[in-house]
Amino acid sequence: MSTVPAAASCAVRWSGVRGPMSALVTPGCAVTKPSASWIIAVYRHQVDACAEAGPALLASGATPHAALRQWIGLFVDFLVTKHGLAAALHSDDAGFDALHAYFIDRLVPVCSELLTAAADAGEIDSGIEAYELMRGVGNLCIGADSDPRYDARRLVGLLVTGLRRPR
Repeated sequence: MSTVPAAASCAVRWSGVRGPMSALVTPGCAVTKPSASWIIAVYRHQVDACAEAGPALLASGATPHAALRQWIGLFVDFLVTKHGLAAALHSDDAGFDALHAYFIDRLVPVCSELLTAAADAGEIDSGIEAYELMRGVGNLCIGADSDPRYDARRLVGLLVTGLRRPR
């Protein structure tokens, strides 16, 4: 797991990183403008936490579909709160590309494992690709942090419910 710099314990006050980002850090000290390495460390830390949650949820969940639903909820939280980070990183396309590859490499296999477990349990149809599902969830999360009338969690919940096989 990556280590988050000590500055991650401070509240972020920077217009390039929007409000939800502050949920990652403890109020108390101010960072006027986080460095690229700080942003990358926070992002990688959150990717790792999401990746590590998948197997734990699968082991402790009532069903594989329930574990998938919980993990997708964590993924939605990650996507919505990291919107400001993505905007900040787009200024460095090479850095953003590397971080996006890390995100894909860490999270797609976890989602795939959850989908396979749910399919093996007969809860969902097989053949649903993790990348495809994650991309759909990501698209449903676009704009969720800036439109109070839009509830991405509700729509993603409908999507995950729709994966279930009829009984």
